[in-house]
Amino acid sequence: TLARVSRPMRAVQRVTAPLRGLLGPDLVGARQSLTALALSSVTGTVAGVVLASITGTLDSLPGLLVLVPAAAGMRGNISGALGSRLATSIHTGTFVLSPRRDTIVGQNILAAMALTIIMSVYLGVAAKLLAMLFGVADTIGVLDLIIIATGGGVVASLVGMTMTISLAAGSTRYGWDLDNVSVPLIAAVGDMVTVPALFAATFLVGRGALTTSLGVVFVVAGLVATFSALRSRGEILRRVVRESIPVLAATGIVHSIAGVILEHRLDAFSDKPALLVLVPSALSGVGAIGGILASRLGSKLHLGIIDAGLIPDRSARRDISVALGLVVPVFLLKGILVEVAHSVFGFDSPGLAALIGISLVGGVLASAVIVVVAFYAAVSSIRFGVDPDTYGIPLVTSSADMVGSVALVLALAMWGFT
Repeated sequence: TLARVSRPMRAVQRVTAPLRGLLGPDLVGARQSLTALALSSVTGTVAGVVLASITGTLDSLPGLLVLVPAAAGMRGNISGALGSRLATSIHTGTFVLSPRRDTIVGQNILAAMALTIIMSVYLGVAAKLLAMLFGVADTIGVLDLIIIATGGGVVASLVGMTMTISLAAGSTRYGWDLDNVSVPLIAAVGDMVTVPALFAATFLVGRGALTTSLGVVFVVAGLVATFSALRSRGEILRRVVRESIPVLAATGIVHSIAGVILEHRLDAFSDKPALLVLVPSALSGVGAIGGILASRLGSKLHLGIIDAGLIPDRSARRDISVALGLVVPVFLLKGILVEVAHSVFGFDSPGLAALIGISLVGGVLASAVIVVVAFYAAVSSIRFGVDPDTYGIPLVTSSADMVGSVALVLALAMWGFT
């Protein structure tokens, strides 16, 4: 009887051996990541539905689409880096859930709040300059963009930070690995909240003196937040803000350039709004997969489990394999969800086959690049003496927006939509 039972089991093991080898020893971690990415795909599609529903606003406010990937990406950068730092704190046994200013959690929350205000103002200025530089005609005013970025960004960041802290608390209670779930779930919430929040903030634009006054108030708030954070007595707060501003400023430019690429293809998206539904989901998917990898590598570098060498060691290669193993099922799901959105909301669609093809081609191309970026961002951070949790996520998600936008445009060209 044992022989009869064991033979089928051995056959199953032989069939599943390649999958186990691809995902590595942490099948639980892969399952956690897939679950989080599936949820992120659903909420990314919801964000895409909102985006496709406001094409009239995008047309009437030139430059707004430049801001969308930048604002959504910045929310993910700030909250994702917060989650990565808290994950490392959990792994090293220093995590204590307390909002007090003198605790790790308290200072990280204050740093995230300060960075939200600082970088929102910065994104408004960057979006205006880049839109002008790359020939986006009739771009709205810089104060308008600052108001939209800051008003929408603060609301989205408050939701994202609440989600991050809740995930950290849940990880310590239920035994989740925060590295596996924080980035995609934060991206899920960020996508679903950021696009509607930005749209709501557009109603503050074009109000004459009120718009001007509000824009000036936001600029002053950004300057005060910068000065206060850098002069704070909290060592962690000062360090996080000091290390984050340069990398967030650089990645904000990259996010905005991704927006410029999409802005120049607005006509193609307007013709088939279902394609616009795919944009937030696809970009966040690439960033989430890269973010999972960067977060895992950052924790393992802190713990000394992997080496900071230029060639991935065995443990790092397993994590890279896990990330790549997530790509096909995740982007297949994204294409199907967009077609479901087309059926429910009536957006013009190129068809299920084209949507799945565009999603898979764009996702595979972008993810192949982003796993390389994630590895070298984490390793380079350690080699240059900075925190990979602070630098890794922003570098990965901004690269994901840029690479994802280019890959998506290439995939659209393959199907004749550009």
